[in-house]
Amino acid sequence: MHTALMIVLLISSIVLIISILLQESKSDGLSGSIAGGAEQLFGKKKSRGYDMILSRITTICSIVYIIVSLAIVAIFN
Repeated sequence: MHTALMIVLLISSIVLIISILLQESKSDGLSGSIAGGAEQLFGKKKSRGYDMILSRITTICSIVYIIVSLAIVAIFN
């Protein structure tokens, strides 16, 4: 049981790292902080393609990672 949970934890952590690294940066630098407030409120919405898929993968893997980590601590300590 311990080995299976550790393998699931390892796989979810690797997928989580890769999905975070593949996501597009949300910061625009200094120009974005000065003039980008209205654009955030009214402008760009998250596209339905690649960014949305990566966002969902990141969310799911982070939830799996937290649950498996808590299960390992609860069961084996």
